[in-house]
Amino acid sequence: MNILLTGAFGNIGRATIEALLLGGHRVRCFDLRTRANARTASRMRRTHRKHVTVIWGDLRRPVDLKQAVAGQDVVIHLAFIIPKMSATGVESEDRPDWAYEVNVGGTRNLIDAMKAMVRPPRLLFISSYHVYGPTQEQPPPRTIWDPVNPVEHYARHKVACEQMVRWSGLEWAIFRLAAALPLAIRLDPGMFDVPLENRMEFVHSRDVALAIAHGLQCEEAWGKILLIGGGPRCQYTFRQITSRILEATGVGMLPDEAFGSTAFATDWLDTAESQRLLAYQRRDLGDYVQDMKRTLGLKGSLIRLFRPWIRRHLLAQSPYYRQREGTEAPTIAPHPLAQAGMDLTPEVKMLLTETAKSLNGRARRLFMARAVQALGASGRQRAERELGWARKSILAGLRELEKTPQRGAANS
Repeated sequence: MNILLTGAFGNIGRATIEALLLGGHRVRCFDLRTRANARTASRMRRTHRKHVTVIWGDLRRPVDLKQAVAGQDVVIHLAFIIPKMSATGVESEDRPDWAYEVNVGGTRNLIDAMKAMVRPPRLLFISSYHVYGPTQEQPPPRTIWDPVNPVEHYARHKVACEQMVRWSGLEWAIFRLAAALPLAIRLDPGMFDVPLENRMEFVHSRDVALAIAHGLQCEEAWGKILLIGGGPRCQYTFRQITSRILEATGVGMLPDEAFGSTAFATDWLDTAESQRLLAYQRRDLGDYVQDMKRTLGLKGSLIRLFRPWIRRHLLAQSPYYRQREGTEAPTIAPHPLAQAGMDLTPEVKMLLTETAKSLNGRARRLFMARAVQALGASGRQRAERELGWARKSILAGLRELEKTPQRGAANS
């Protein structure tokens, strides 16, 4: 089949491309042209030149979508501005009007472009279990019969788009996803908004991709809303998910005081029907943790080396930890390597230089500054001489580090 995939180079999109190609489909990728997306597209085209094409465009531009949908059998609509870690750099909750233009207006434009074709393609819309709102006071699991109660702009946009899809006159299916965490070395500050005892269902992004690929071939799936989650073995509390990931990455679990207490829009799902139709549940959180370790590679050693500073940086991003009153922040001992100076073995040099290259802007300067501190009294000179770091960047990082809130890291 000829398949158009919007939002093709995001977390779910990349996994879906691979699953679709394994199924023998031809994939047309539609996304915004950014530096990161261009790199991903280049890799895809080198590996799958005959079966992957790319159209750069914007959902808000009908002319872009008219070109994208031409000649396609199915459209998988993933592109959406999300609440945290948006690829655009702008999050739905910070600029809801702009996000509405992209999310709801863009979906309307896509549907219009599809309906204008002589033979309109089918539409698979990817939604979220956030549409149910906070449900912790209700007995789990959530089902497709439960009423929606969106509390975020993002979730409201999903509900509006679901309604448009269902009333579009197109052949459609809607998949509401559980928590499909990205395989990326980034910790989202939004995690602090989720209470540790909140129920949360995990689903591996590769299993989501498998559900999508299988859904294209399953006639019974069309015209239905299906819940896509990892199943009973992937039903956890947020504490269980967070602790396993943080421990596996070398950061270690953060104190309870860093997390909020207001119920969050995640829960467990009844996925019996989707699993019966799509047979996609093959991985669990343990597989994700192993994937994360492989993604980290040698950088895992660097995380453990700078663990106290990383924990301090993370805790500084928690509004709940910062706003604690009546208690003192736990103190943190100086890094032991700061006393004698870090031994810059070839392995350590590679870790430091490669990690610095992978960061940008302030994050890179702060990392360099912390590394310089760990190198001891002559750290700046050693970093310039042995790592090739620019003096200007190091000094800027040290100044920024002085202004960074010096919160402690409990249990570090």
